Amino acid sequence: MAEALQKIRHYIPTAIAVIVLVAAWEIWCRVGNVSPTMISSPSEIVDATIDTWPTLWPATLITAYEGFVGFALAVVCGIMIGIVFYCSRVLNAAFFPLLAAAQTMPLITIAPLFIIWFGFEISGKIAIVAVFGLFPIAVQTIRGLESVPQFYSDVALTCGATPVWTLWHVKLRVAARQIYGGIRISAAYIFATAATAEYLGARKGLGIWLQAAYNSFRTPLIFSATFVIVALTAVLMLLVNASELLLLGPASEDEDPDAQE
Repeated sequence: MAEALQKIRHYIPTAIAVIVLVAAWEIWCRVGNVSPTMISSPSEIVDATIDTWPTLWPATLITAYEGFVGFALAVVCGIMIGIVFYCSRVLNAAFFPLLAAAQTMPLITIAPLFIIWFGFEISGKIAIVAVFGLFPIAVQTIRGLESVPQFYSDVALTCGATPVWTLWHVKLRVAARQIYGGIRISAAYIFATAATAEYLGARKGLGIWLQAAYNSFRTPLIFSATFVIVALTAVLMLLVNASELLLLGPASEDEDPDAQE
C-alpha cells in the first residue's frame, strides 16, 4: 500500500503540469483570437472528437488491430532473430551492423514496396509494423545476451545444465531487462508507424481518417487522431510494463544485496 501511494505521489507533479498546460492552451486560444484552422483549443478538440466518434472509433479499432498484431509478431521475431545472431558468430559479424543500421530506414521509402506487395490490405500494415518494430528488439536481445557475465554460464554448466538449457533459462533471464528495454522502444512507435503506413496507402484506419481531416482543413480532428494514437501507445506501454512486472518481478529484486556493502 505504501509503495502504491509513493508511486501516485511520484506522478502528481506530472498531472499538475498537464492540467496547467491544457488550461494555458485553452486560455491562449480564447483570449489570443487564434484562428481555429491554425490550432484548436482543447474544448474544440473534445467537441469534435465527440461529434465524429461514430467514424473515429471504427478507424481506431483497425489501427489498434494492426498495431497489436504487428507488435506481437515483432516481439517474437525480434527475440528469435537476436538469439540466432547471438548463437552464430558468422551471422553476428556479417549482419549485426546491417540490423543496427536498418533502424534508421525511413518509413516513407519502404512503405511503397509493401503497398506493391500487399496492396491496401490490413495484412500489409501489420507486416510494416512487425518489420519496423523488430529491429530495436533484436538489437537489444543481442546486446543483452552478450552482456551476461560468463560466471552465470559457468555455474549452470558445472551443475550439469546443457548449453541450450543455460541459454533459455539463465542467459535470457539475466538479459531480460535489457530485452524489455528494446521492447519498450519498439512499443513507443508502433501505432505511429501503423497510422503513417495507412496514411501512405490504405482503405481504412486512423491514417486515412487523419488524411481526410487534413484534406478538409478540420484541424480539431487532426488533434483528435493524434491523441488517440497517444492513448493507444500508452495502453501498449502499460501492458508491456505489466508483463515485465509479472514475468520478472520488480526491478529492485535484481539488485545485488551485497553491492552496497
